Order: sequence, then C-alpha cells, then structure tokens
Amino acid sequence: MPYDAVIVSPIGPLGLRCEGGRLAEIDFLPADHPLQAPTGPFPQRVAERLKAYFKDPNTRFDLPLTPAATAFQQRVREAMLAIPVGQTRSYGDIARRLHSAPRPVGGACRHNPVPIIVPCHRVLAAAGLGGYGGETQGPGLDIKRWLLCHEGTPFPDA
Repeated sequence: MPYDAVIVSPIGPLGLRCEGGRLAEIDFLPADHPLQAPTGPFPQRVAERLKAYFKDPNTRFDLPLTPAATAFQQRVREAMLAIPVGQTRSYGDIARRLHSAPRPVGGACRHNPVPIIVPCHRVLAAAGLGGYGGETQGPGLDIKRWLLCHEGTPFPDA
C-alpha cells in the first residue's frame, strides 16, 4: 500500500498511512527511503503533530486512530495511552490491570500499528528494556531507547 506521507524524523523516515480520516499505520523506514509530501489535510496534520513531538515530547496527539485489530489489543492500546510522558510500565503491570498475562500484552504491543502515537516504547520488561516492534535487539531497540531518552525517561539498558 502506498503511504499518505513519508516524513523525516530524528529516528529515520516515517511512513504514514491513513484510512477515512484516521491514522492507520506508522512505519519505520530505511534511511534511504524517499520522502513524500502529505497527500491531503489529514496526513498533513499527522505529520505536523509528529514534528511537534520530535521538538517537544510533551506534545499531545489529538489524532483519530483506526480501531485496534482485536478487543484485547484495544484494551492494551488504552493502557499504553494512559502512560504519561517520562514514565514506563512493565508488561506485567499492564497485564495485572487487564487481568491478563505479560506475554499477550507483549504481543499486543508488538502489533501496535501506530507506534509513537500509541506509546508502546513506554512498556518495558520486568528486568530490562524488553522488545520493540517484535525485535529484541538491533534497530528497533535503538528507536525505543531514542524515544525514551527524548522523553527524559530513565530505563534499564539490559
């Protein structure tokens, strides 16, 4: 699927997909991916909010999102959205809140289609950083570390 915008960011190009006036997906793209101007007013609004966040991590995202794929993923999304800037929760913390287990919470975080906006980077393992986007090492964790540092969040680097 084509992107509705590809914008520059401190963590590399971000591909934005929108559906019916809602943000559907943010993809982390390779450094050499070509940029693309927003295709309309809503993708432009998403791009502006993301640029504002990269200047000030306290920026609020007042963007409509497509629904999560499952009811459980929606509950995990709501729990992630409740984590304030500068704070983290563990997969276990969220699991206890939702009367679930850490592993399904991790799966829901892994399948978050709108990272940054829905701050799955604020969810950590009980002992260590945990994963990011299904990665437990490499570029995904570099992005997670960058986002947490940007927000002034202390985190374990294990």
